[in-house]
Amino acid sequence: MHVKEFEIRWNDIDANRHLANKAYIEFAAHTRMAFLIENGFDQRSLAKFNIGPIVFYEHIYYFKEVFYGKPIQVSLEVSGLSEDGKFFEFRHNYYDQKGRNFARCEMMGAWIDLDSRKLIALPEEMNELLRKMEHPDDFRVLTKDDTRKFAKTPVDLS
Repeated sequence: MHVKEFEIRWNDIDANRHLANKAYIEFAAHTRMAFLIENGFDQRSLAKFNIGPIVFYEHIYYFKEVFYGKPIQVSLEVSGLSEDGKFFEFRHNYYDQKGRNFARCEMMGAWIDLDSRKLIALPEEMNELLRKMEHPDDFRVLTKDDTRKFAKTPVDLS
């Protein structure tokens, strides 16, 4: 499991003086990118293959408030991956300074070709990096159906 520590800054607090919703997303995104960079998914590699990660959804579950003034830790686990690496699922847990879990984020995403703007399989050398990583006990192999499990579709104004 990958863990990153953060200091809660003034601009991470909302009107209720606890950690703002946006901060949870930002800390998770920063943790993901740090994890990916440390594992060979740096800007050079992404540019070489002309790919980028996209997010389908991020669901946050709040268990307890957390306030300004104490450090927090955000973990990351690769909880799901499709065979070809096109789809990925990450789980983040948020811990206070005493190691108590105060929130969880589950996110799913995919890789996009930056020219065609279409979803693509992860290049084999990069897919191998994700497959070799330690996975939690509830790790699962993802399919396209997993990306549609919430059955949400756009509804235009007109």
